[in-house]
Amino acid sequence: MRPRLSDYEGWHRVDRPFARLRPWRQVVLSVADGSVWVGAVALFAAVRLDVAAQPVPWVDVLAVGGAAAILHLAFGWFVRLHHGRASLGSLEEMVLLGAVTGTTGVVVFLGNALLSPPLVPRSIPIAATAAALTVMAWARATYRWSKERPLPAGADGERVLVFGAGDAGRQLVRSMLRDPQARWRPVGFLDDDPVLRHQRTLGVPVRGTIGDLGRVAERTDASTLVIAIPSARSEILRAISEEAAAAGLTVKVLPGVSELLDHRVGISDLRDIDVADLLGRHQIDTDIDAIAGYLTGKRVLVTGAGGSIGSELCRQIHRFAPAELIMLDRDESALHAVQLSIEGRALLDSPNVVLGDIRDTEFVTRLFEDRRPQVVFHAAALKHLPMLEQYPGEAIKTNVWGTLSVLDAAKQSGVERFVNISTDKAANPCSVLGYSKRVAEGLTAATAREASGTYLSVRFGNVLGSRGSVLTAFSAQIAAGRPVTVTDPSVTRYFMTIEEACQLVIQAAAIGRDGEALVLDMGEPVRIVDVAEQLIALHGADVRIEFTGLRRGEKMVEELFGDGEPDDRPVHHLISHVPVPPLAPLEALAMDPWAPLPDTSATMRTMCRSMGAVGRWDIPRPRETTK
Repeated sequence: MRPRLSDYEGWHRVDRPFARLRPWRQVVLSVADGSVWVGAVALFAAVRLDVAAQPVPWVDVLAVGGAAAILHLAFGWFVRLHHGRASLGSLEEMVLLGAVTGTTGVVVFLGNALLSPPLVPRSIPIAATAAALTVMAWARATYRWSKERPLPAGADGERVLVFGAGDAGRQLVRSMLRDPQARWRPVGFLDDDPVLRHQRTLGVPVRGTIGDLGRVAERTDASTLVIAIPSARSEILRAISEEAAAAGLTVKVLPGVSELLDHRVGISDLRDIDVADLLGRHQIDTDIDAIAGYLTGKRVLVTGAGGSIGSELCRQIHRFAPAELIMLDRDESALHAVQLSIEGRALLDSPNVVLGDIRDTEFVTRLFEDRRPQVVFHAAALKHLPMLEQYPGEAIKTNVWGTLSVLDAAKQSGVERFVNISTDKAANPCSVLGYSKRVAEGLTAATAREASGTYLSVRFGNVLGSRGSVLTAFSAQIAAGRPVTVTDPSVTRYFMTIEEACQLVIQAAAIGRDGEALVLDMGEPVRIVDVAEQLIALHGADVRIEFTGLRRGEKMVEELFGDGEPDDRPVHHLISHVPVPPLAPLEALAMDPWAPLPDTSATMRTMCRSMGAVGRWDIPRPRETTK
């Protein structure tokens, strides 16, 4: 039989004062509060009557004190004051305690005053109420202080400075100080807010601003700086990491806000800073109500669910409690990984994981007929530009015909909202990838004219950390000690983290209109060579950068908008709305995936030109230089 946690003797014990009294909480608190009332009334009766040189009517005094104690317990039972409704010593409990004690004092005062003569002088209940509240609150505060008191700091703990004395920073310091292993020893906060200049958290002071980092690090002998600002933008992280490097400090960060929504900050959240933090970490203003309105309780299908974008879409959609989340992919291992990340188990025996290929029109049609999805995110695609330049027919089969089969099935089954995941390479396309994704946008716009639901595309650029991204390639090259290959020192690209991209995709689907493409704000373009340099610096590696020259179909500067496309943001400040001319499905079906590369490219160029969108071929001369 599987052992239970309760089978292990002493599992719940904590080495703190009063820990053994927890099972008797209600009894202990009730007796303590009642005793405080009786004691307060007796004390002030003795003082008041002694000053007046009158004998103390102890029977009447004890009667008033007992009545106060009984009333306090009765009112406390009504609001569950002694039952653990609020944490002992918390602000919520202080409010309840004040209400119960104040009500008890008023009732005792009125009851005593209405008697003729009163049992005790009228001033005694008033003074006793104030004294009782003070003693009870002080006792609870003392308990909480003893509970939250830090464990003895380990002499061998890593000395840490924390940048950010807000809620996240304070929670992090508390977690460090309560760590039984004493791995971290916080020696100070840094914060640019002058209001926090004299703040202390469990004895850890705010020692200055980020400009004082070098001086504070030297004075405290710190070796690590933790950036405890989950919403920090990449520009701030870059500046702070440079200051820390100059001071000889290792930098660690907390995850972004979206990753911390469900729990309090602790030392388990700490991780090393990476290039994704330095390039594209932005807080997204998400309209949760709008998203929940079209996802909650709906049957949602995600194609390409095992890919980088598809899997993150599934994880985020799952948070909004859809009636059913159908994850489709042709890669069984990828489905295993995404199911494990969402459900914590991956037996691959449930109907929410579907193994199939969008190229199989009959399979796609039957899937839509059987499962009747209401919302579809179409993320399945071939995306590697150089590979598609060699095999353009595969781009036609997957990115064009595969998209068309999903669109047709969605139209026939009455899908309410269809979101086609596109790319910035569809703006002024000059590659097979760009052409095929632009054609898919046109097919989506054409379906929007005929279908009953809302059909739209979402366009964004490079995603940090996705499979096959430059980060993955650069990291592998650095780990192997090989030169980092960059096409050209002037090449720039837009970057966004997977979490941010998917969050904006889901947001865009809530506000998008029929037939249009929504373009996500990717921030400022970043030079690829800067990414390589920062990644090399983070790894502390001694490798060179080798420039190989642009490949066929690559642009020197990536674009988010095609010629003539407006940057119109009527709803969300990070989402632009672009009209997309429709493309007749018959034109797409007439394409020949087995034609030679020049003919295939020419056909797709002609289609894109008919949609008013075509770029140029960038065929630079290859060059090989090193840095």
